Amino acid sequence: MKTIFDHIERVKAQPHHIRKQVAFAAAAAGTVFIALVWFTGSLVTGAFSISNGNSFATSASEQNAAQENTADQNLAGAGAAAILPDADAPARIEIIDASSAPVVKKQAEQTTIPF
Repeated sequence: MKTIFDHIERVKAQPHHIRKQVAFAAAAAGTVFIALVWFTGSLVTGAFSISNGNSFATSASEQNAAQENTADQNLAGAGAAAILPDADAPARIEIIDASSAPVVKKQAEQTTIPF
């Protein structure tokens, strides 16, 4: 029986287009494996199920109600942020005079980007 290293050496001896096909096939097989594990786990945990034997319409309306509650909580948070202890304090802007600082011009270096 050949080991995985023997198989890799045999693939290395193949032309480039064959090696490319093997690489894509291995990537596709890995992707399918991960997708199957995810899908199986989701089915087992009940992530795709409708709880309590409710219909799809009832489940969708419950989800919309949950989203509306979240929106109300976010609105309450924004309202609370407007009532801060220093809300009556005026806005403050600090201006720093940079004209007195010496200006040092650095000559631009040419950048070569290898392709």
